Amino acid sequence: MKTLRRFTAVAIVAALALTGCGGGGAAPDAGGAGDIPDNQAFVEYRPAGDRYAIKVPEGWARSESGDTVTFTDKLNTITVALGARPTAPDAAAGTKDLADLSATTAGFTAGKVSTVDRKAGPALLVTYRADAPADPVTGKVVNDDVERYQFWQATSLLTVTLAGPHGADNVDPWRTVTDSVRWLP
Repeated sequence: MKTLRRFTAVAIVAALALTGCGGGGAAPDAGGAGDIPDNQAFVEYRPAGDRYAIKVPEGWARSESGDTVTFTDKLNTITVALGARPTAPDAAAGTKDLADLSATTAGFTAGKVSTVDRKAGPALLVTYRADAPADPVTGKVVNDDVERYQFWQATSLLTVTLAGPHGADNVDPWRTVTDSVRWLP
């Protein structure tokens, strides 16, 4: 009888441990992975031509291709693209973007479309979830929370896309980045 009680107690403890570790079948969250540290320093980036400025986390890797620049560090990415658009983007354009993304993006889950105020002016905000590229070493794929801000001035459209693991606490750093956008004369 003592053996049965011990076995039952061990089984209950094991079941509770598995449930607490995410064994309940729910999609995993980042659980701290991908959090940008609160003490992260930011530096201003200005592309050739000086049409805009934006603050990005110091020390992140940078790659450029035409009018697009991408900053990465571990599981987070910031992509800034400058393009042309004759009119300011609106909710209908954001909704169309979500529909287009749903057809072409792995792990896609639509979020919402809204307008937010930032120091550079109003921006169209499109949120969604999408799979990040597979890790080249492990092959592991992480599902990201994505926030895409579209700033418009005259005929210029600046798109700032922020992506990090689902559940990561990057609210403050992402706000620092999007609040730092400035159009230059």
